[in-house]
Amino acid sequence: MSSTEIISKVFLPLSLAIIMFGMGMTLVPKDFSRIIKFPKAVLVGLTNQLIFLPIIGFLLAITFDLNPTMAVGLMILATCPGGPTSNLITQVCKGNIALSVTLTAITSIISILTIPFILSYVLDYFGTETNATIKLPILDTILQIMVITVIPISIGMLVRKFKTSFAKRMERPMRLASTLIFILVFIAVIAANFEMIGTGMKEVGLVTLALNILTMGIGYLTARLFQLDLKNAISITVESGIQNGTLAFVIATTILKNVEMGIPIGAYSVWMFVTGGVLMWQLGKRKEAKS
Repeated sequence: MSSTEIISKVFLPLSLAIIMFGMGMTLVPKDFSRIIKFPKAVLVGLTNQLIFLPIIGFLLAITFDLNPTMAVGLMILATCPGGPTSNLITQVCKGNIALSVTLTAITSIISILTIPFILSYVLDYFGTETNATIKLPILDTILQIMVITVIPISIGMLVRKFKTSFAKRMERPMRLASTLIFILVFIAVIAANFEMIGTGMKEVGLVTLALNILTMGIGYLTARLFQLDLKNAISITVESGIQNGTLAFVIATTILKNVEMGIPIGAYSVWMFVTGGVLMWQLGKRKEAKS
C-alpha cells in the first residue's frame, strides 16, 4: 500500500471518525429535529452544493479555456460536494454542526445519482475519449458515510446523553484536537501528493482557487439573503467550498482511469485546506452569543 493510499484509506477516515465522535458529544437530538421543523437552511445548502457548484465549475472551465482533461477533472470535483472534512471545519468555526452533518449525508447520497448524469454530459461536451461507464458503488458509499460519520456521531451523542458533564468538559479539548488533526491531515496530503500538487498549481492553480472562493462566497451570500443566522451561514459557506476530494480522486483515477484528471483535484485540496484554515482561525476564536 502506497503512502497516498495509507493516508486516504486509513489515516484520514480514522482521524475523521474520531473527530465525528467528538462532534457527537456536542449534539443532542433537538439539534436535528430543529432542522426538520425549519428546513430552509437545508434547502439553501443543497441548492448551493448540487446546483450552483457544478454550474460555477462548468463556467470557470469555459472561461479559463481549460484543456479537456483539466476541464473534466475540475468538473469531477464540482460533482462531489461535502465530505466529513467540512464537518470538522464547521465544528472549529462554531457553525451549526447538525446542519453540516445533515447536508453531508444528504448530498453524499444524492450525488450517487447526479455524478454519472453530469459527468456523462461533461465528457461528451469537452470531447474527452473514454470507454468508462460511470457507476458509483452505492452500497460502499452509504457504508462509508455510516462508518465515518453517522456511527461515531451517534456514539458521541449517547455519551452526551448518559455522561453529560464529561461531554461538556471535553468540548474544548476535542475542538483543539480537531484543529491539530486538520493540520496533520493537510501536511500528510501535501507530502503524499507533492509532485501532482506542484503541477496542478502551475496548470490550474488560479481556476481552482476561483472555484473555492466563489462557491464559499455564494454560499455565504445566499444564506444571508434568506436571512439565516451566522451559525447556519457558516455551515453553508463551508459545505459549499469544501469538496469530497477523496471521492473525486477515486472517480478520476479508478473509474475513468486518468491520473491527469486528478491534477485539479490535488490543487483544489490545497486551496480548500488553506481557506478552511483561515476560517477556522478567524471564526474559531469568536465568542458565541448565549441562546
